[in-house]
Amino acid sequence: MDINRTTRRSFLRLTAVAGGGVMLALYTDTVETLFAQAGRRNVPFPPNVPPSTFITVAADGSVTILAKNPEMGQGVRTSLPMLIADELDVAWKDVKVVQADLNEEALGPQRSGGSTSTPTNWEPLRRVGAAGRAMFVTAAAQTWNVPESELTTSAGTVVHRASNRTVGYGALAAKVATLTPPDMKKVKLKDPKDYTIIGKGARSVDVHDVVMGKPVFSMDFTVPGMLWAVYHKCPVFMGKAVSANLDEIKAMPGVRHAFIVEGTQDTAGLHSGVAIVADSYWQAATARKKLKVTWDEGAGAKESSAQYDARAKELFKLPAQIKFRRDGDADKALQSAAKVVEATYSFPFISHTQMEPTNSVAHYKDGKLELWTPSQAPGFAKQLVAPLLGIPESAVTVHLMKAGGCFGRRLDGDYAMEAAIISKMANAPVKLMWTREDDMGHDHYRAGNYHYLKAGLDASGKLVAWKNHALTYGDGKEVGRAAGIPPGQVPGGFVPDYDTGISVIASNVPMGSLRAPGNNGITFCYQSFIDELALAAGKDPVAFRLEILEAKRVKSSNPRDPEIEAERVIALLKSVAERSGWKAGQTFPKGVGRGVAALDNHGLAATVAEVRVEGKRVRVTKIWTVVDVGRQVVNPDAAINMVQGGVIEGMSQMLWETTIENGRAVQSNFHQYPTIRMTQAPPEIDIHFIKNDETPDGLGEPMLPSVLAAIGNAIFAATGDRIRTLPMTKSGYQFV
Repeated sequence: MDINRTTRRSFLRLTAVAGGGVMLALYTDTVETLFAQAGRRNVPFPPNVPPSTFITVAADGSVTILAKNPEMGQGVRTSLPMLIADELDVAWKDVKVVQADLNEEALGPQRSGGSTSTPTNWEPLRRVGAAGRAMFVTAAAQTWNVPESELTTSAGTVVHRASNRTVGYGALAAKVATLTPPDMKKVKLKDPKDYTIIGKGARSVDVHDVVMGKPVFSMDFTVPGMLWAVYHKCPVFMGKAVSANLDEIKAMPGVRHAFIVEGTQDTAGLHSGVAIVADSYWQAATARKKLKVTWDEGAGAKESSAQYDARAKELFKLPAQIKFRRDGDADKALQSAAKVVEATYSFPFISHTQMEPTNSVAHYKDGKLELWTPSQAPGFAKQLVAPLLGIPESAVTVHLMKAGGCFGRRLDGDYAMEAAIISKMANAPVKLMWTREDDMGHDHYRAGNYHYLKAGLDASGKLVAWKNHALTYGDGKEVGRAAGIPPGQVPGGFVPDYDTGISVIASNVPMGSLRAPGNNGITFCYQSFIDELALAAGKDPVAFRLEILEAKRVKSSNPRDPEIEAERVIALLKSVAERSGWKAGQTFPKGVGRGVAALDNHGLAATVAEVRVEGKRVRVTKIWTVVDVGRQVVNPDAAINMVQGGVIEGMSQMLWETTIENGRAVQSNFHQYPTIRMTQAPPEIDIHFIKNDETPDGLGEPMLPSVLAAIGNAIFAATGDRIRTLPMTKSGYQFV
């Protein structure tokens, strides 16, 4: 993505609070909206703007830190305040974390996605804490009439060793409120060796309430006088509600309203449907079972997975519609190659299957909307609901709710739009609740792909040509949302003759980002095919990858295609090979095999998987994964959890498939979606973080894509059977 200048200057604002406390806030003059989500409306997400945040220190020394980004299970409600607390130099046990509402003018970008929360906030939030610490030092120096250079801080206390005096931040808070803030660019940050919170590991600030079953998640939230709503959409995507037995539904117990909602023309927007609003969720859901709707299913009713497969075969015979990247002359190089390898790979639509079904609370009144939503991009939700209701964005207040999982699904705002329009039409505060069937039947699915790959090797087994005709989904001409090939794919940039083109299959299926968008499927295809090339070259899979990455770089014909950070990927491969005891030519007992894969996109990671296969029964016996996190892991506890979760979800994605029949999703619940069970999980997941001088990276996504390819390559090593189509159940394989 392009990154432009996003702020003119940043400054601290101080406010005295009751009881002699002080509130510190970092403000930015301007926050521009630069991040375009898949070519759609701009949403705030500038990676280098110092985001605003608040620190409140009470007279008793207690500290409250605002958590600015949405929490969806990745741990930012804990890790981002840790950055502030460490530089502020307070004890973590004395910190209370409070979730911020949406206020990007004051707080900067508030968005969780793309593994960007840590790199975006790493320096700005530390500077917030460091500036606060500097002001308490200044206040103490003025109080004692001593040089600031003689003062140190520890656990919310300023210390003057020469006179053996100490004073707590709480006692200084009132004086701090009178001081002029320091220049944010000049405040001194801690040496990493002096960190007391960062890198030490902290359990989630919500863990106690979660374990005790307290209302924590968005689904738990209610407001006084609230009604409950369900929304029944056409099972065919983009179908329209024509009529319904509304009078019968409104006569049912507890039902207050039943009405048809007109949809928008955007597959990712508001779909037409019938809303039922009742005194309780049970009454609304019961009434829904009696609902009879006449639908205009539209042209989408003719779509099916079988139709897509047939269309793919047709498109593969034609030239690619879109030139993605073309370096040199791949066709000519393939003609002169000593050996040519060809293979077709594919992966399907899949659902996000987040644990908490979609929901939102909305209250429209007097031209204003108050919205409580578990959105990953609340600013984007605000941009969607305002024009839908015919009100300015300034009339929309958004409260950030803790989400029970997202994986990219809640980057979009269709559910917020539904809640908002239902509240307006019902003239009441409403809580919209989706069922699991709603979630899986009206998801914004990870787009499926087909890849016809062809590569050439010279006489020494070196990769000299690569060609890919990729097929994805959209309107038939333009690629759909999050459906294309993410820029920066190995071996692009390391092969002199390289050609990747894309053709588009027309579809009404709503599509969107899913954890490690694009790479979660494409890495499986590319890294599996690279394994095939290593075999054809007679070379070890790790050595073959290193040979590619050590080749002379080729400048891309696509200016948007970033260069792979080869040195970092090489370090990952060498590290994971060493940790797993990988040796070229190593033999294993019958049915046992190892596979490797690496990724530089949505983060950097490399994985080795070991499997034991009996017939078609696959047991993943161990996973080694090495992740490049830059110079610091902020919260090791959360980091390990995310890597482990990425491994398990990667295994699940090898089993998942959303098929389309008559324009609708076939799979409706987990009985048709075989998520990995505890008994199927690897007995051991070896995790290692490589640290370097780079800005700390996010960890929500990098480990997942390489897991699929590493396991697929391991199955081949154990059986000689290459899996080229997901889910792997199509090849008869199942995890045990």
